[in-house]
Amino acid sequence: MAQLDFGSPDFAQRAISPFVELGAYEALWDRDLASFKSIAERFASLPGSVPSDFVEPATAIEYANLVHRRLKEAGIGSYGVRVHGAGEYPDRLRDAEYPVELLYYQGWWDLVNSPRSVAVVGTRSPSEEGKKRTRKLVRALLGDDFTIVSGLAKGIDAVAHDAAIREGGRTIAVLGTPISHIYPKENAELQREIAKNHLLISQVPVKRYDVSRNPAANSHFFPARNVTMSALTDATIIVEAGETSGTLVQARAALKQNRKLFILESCFQDPKLKWPHSFAEKGAIRVRDYDDIRTALLPATAH
Repeated sequence: MAQLDFGSPDFAQRAISPFVELGAYEALWDRDLASFKSIAERFASLPGSVPSDFVEPATAIEYANLVHRRLKEAGIGSYGVRVHGAGEYPDRLRDAEYPVELLYYQGWWDLVNSPRSVAVVGTRSPSEEGKKRTRKLVRALLGDDFTIVSGLAKGIDAVAHDAAIREGGRTIAVLGTPISHIYPKENAELQREIAKNHLLISQVPVKRYDVSRNPAANSHFFPARNVTMSALTDATIIVEAGETSGTLVQARAALKQNRKLFILESCFQDPKLKWPHSFAEKGAIRVRDYDDIRTALLPATAH
């Protein structure tokens, strides 16, 4: 599906199906107590449904036009949507506990179908050694033709995306905000580069997020994107994280979704951390060198 072009006069006519579905999705999120859980349960009650099955057509179009205007006002020149049950929606996302029904995206959608993809994640406040480990890890993964996925947060996420781009690789950013927002602001140029030449994905409803305008009210979108990021990839690799890091949400999701979970050896060497040992007991793989990752993900090429 081509991305939606705001400059085209027949935008609604050409893209009426995704246009109406995104409007219905936004309307569902605008209801009281809406959450990923409540919306997923609604869809589970009617297998094969799409957002417009739960919203009046006129309401869906009203919301779609509103969101369309807000994205345009935010400088979004083009975007696309993927709807579960209609088009190239990634089936692996159904492994999430509360799978999303619609994704906004900018960029090269085909990257979502990369034969090999891993999430590289970690703390927003990494050590210099943590940054070096991230760059070294990304170079090794690119050498084995992996697409690098992360959350475009400050810290390890940004380093992973940047390293993938600098090394000529492919990267996907899964946002915890709508595509119309840049967070953190320091990643503005990185976000624009990924949206233009790689792939930017968001499951966050535009209107609901903007109406809240409250960081606390919107904070739940960040751990939810970690769950989606895990489902979207073959494995998650944690470079560096503290005991209360949001990264651990993704670690739990990876194990629940039967994805591989890797934890770098340096995490185990920190005497203040208990979580690496806890996750190792649950099936996470301790990474002493890159071959530990290669052996688990590419056994035929391990050496």
